[in-house]
Amino acid sequence: MPIPGTPSRAELAEHLVTTRIAGDVATPRENNLSHYRKLANGDRGFWLGLELGDRWSDEQDVLAVMAERVGVNDDPEHRYGQDTIDPELTVSALERMAGRLRKAADGGQRVLFATGHPGGLLDVHRATAAALRAAGCEIVVIPEGLTTEEGYVQQFADVSVLEHGASLWHTHSGEPMKAILTGLEREGRPLPDLVVADHGWAGYAAQHGVDSVGYADCNDPALFLAESEGTLQVAVPLDDHVVSPRHYDPMTAYLLTEAGLR
Repeated sequence: MPIPGTPSRAELAEHLVTTRIAGDVATPRENNLSHYRKLANGDRGFWLGLELGDRWSDEQDVLAVMAERVGVNDDPEHRYGQDTIDPELTVSALERMAGRLRKAADGGQRVLFATGHPGGLLDVHRATAAALRAAGCEIVVIPEGLTTEEGYVQQFADVSVLEHGASLWHTHSGEPMKAILTGLEREGRPLPDLVVADHGWAGYAAQHGVDSVGYADCNDPALFLAESEGTLQVAVPLDDHVVSPRHYDPMTAYLLTEAGLR
């Protein structure tokens, strides 16, 4: 149900709830809490390329950050059923991201795009890359021949992805971003001025000291913890794989308009 043109802030918030990008999302409460617990217990598969040490070893501290920055239910006794993303927090984070995109455009910066959720967010990143290129940014072309244990690191429509078995692959790993940044350094090329990504792609880049902004679901707390610590510049809360990727179009339009890129 795309909204023609660019929605107002109120229209976008309503659209996010209607399409379950925010509001009452599909991810159940028990899945959220399970992921918070695993992160707190040191399961690096939930650290999304970040180095969290022992700073987040209490899952209640993780829940508190997620309630503040995402809008999940803050009651630790609410253990099953519906959980939420606050659409106002989503829009506010989009506005913060837009500010960083504007800075990139004004400076003609080198920007790298990547997604671990190509089924949902590939076109969001593609459209943002196209807008920044039109504004004078350099969209970083990744080195060829990069691999991880999961597959090949490729670039489609200016967006880096993981390919496995001739399919684009969903991954939370930071290893693909590590392969890109290591490959750039090996070739003597500069690192990006900005990474726009999600999952471990955003987390690893931020941990490596590259300015990074990204999208994250309510069951992926690591990026929000990194934002709270200042490692990641912006984490936008949303359901990162709803029924149709076209549902993200109004959000993308709003982001680009706020950044002065549309």
